Order: sequence, then C-alpha cells, then structure tokens
Amino acid sequence: MKPIIAILALTIGATSPAFAQHTGHSPEHAAAKAPAVMNAVAVLSPASGSSVHGVIRFTQDGAALKVAADIEGLTPGQQHAMHVHECGDCTAPDATSAGGHYNPDGHAHALPVTDERHAGDLGNLTADAGGKAHYEITVTNCSIAGMVNPILGRAVIVHAKPDDGGQPTGNAGGRVACGVIGVAKALEAAK
Repeated sequence: MKPIIAILALTIGATSPAFAQHTGHSPEHAAAKAPAVMNAVAVLSPASGSSVHGVIRFTQDGAALKVAADIEGLTPGQQHAMHVHECGDCTAPDATSAGGHYNPDGHAHALPVTDERHAGDLGNLTADAGGKAHYEITVTNCSIAGMVNPILGRAVIVHAKPDDGGQPTGNAGGRVACGVIGVAKALEAAK
C-alpha cells in the first residue's frame, strides 16, 4: 500500500466504500486480504526486582487457544500463577501498569477447571529444582484476535505465588514477570 492509501485506510477504514473507490478494491477484497491472527507470543521480562523471564506462545486452533510457556528464574520447586491482564503495559517496575485480570465477562475468579472464570485465569506452572518451568494449557474462553475475549495487545503476568482459586484474584502475590501479547509467525516459520 502506498503511504497516502495507508493513511486513507486508517482514516476512513479499509472496508469502507470510500476506500474501495480510491483503491479500486472492494471492501470484501480488503477484508479478505487481512489474514487471521493464528499465532501470538509474549516475551516475559522481570518485574519487582525478580530474575523471571521467558516466552509464552499462543496458537489458535479453531475455538481452542493453546498456550505453551517456557519460563526461567522462578522459585525452585514452587508453583506460580499465570494470568492475562487487561492492559498491554509492562512499564511499571512492579508491572501494576498491566491492570487487573482480563475479565470481560464479569465472572468470579477461578482456576481453569471451572468454566465460568476470568478469561485471563490460566492456572499455575510449577518450577523445577533449577527454577525453570514448561507449562501447557488449552482454553476456550478466550482467543488471540477472534470474537471470544481477544487477548492480543494485553499482557501476561507471572506471579510470585500460586493461584489458590480464592477471591478476588487467587492470592497469587506480587508480579514477578510481564510480557505484552503480540502477533507472531507460526512456530515452524519462525525457526
């Protein structure tokens, strides 16, 4: 797209009739050209003076969202809560800039075994003796960029303590890592 056309697309909307008239493409053509976001990634950086860091990958598979996390610098042998938070902002040293748990449906907080929970409630990962954890979960109450509680542009937080399922946020303690969820290439293509 030429710069002027790109500005027009942002100003009047790529699917509007005015855009179609200016570019010679129908609104359906513009929408068909935009690929669905099927892969996302959050690169975790330390927060609250911790050394926790890692990568969390999200893969959309129909209505299911597969989450795979590889994290280091955790407290050895301990569980740590992992949640999607409402804002994609990790600028505060303690990651409070990410806001609260992502909860567009207004449900009570709960662990993933409960159907009605915050869309951001992803459960607990367990660190090994070296402070590393690999965690996988598949959820259906959110999506990368679909119609069901999209998480793209929000943040993932790893907490100092495990999520005990209690109210209002699982008593998970401080925020030890934060990463913004962004568009990613498919894992095979990223290698």
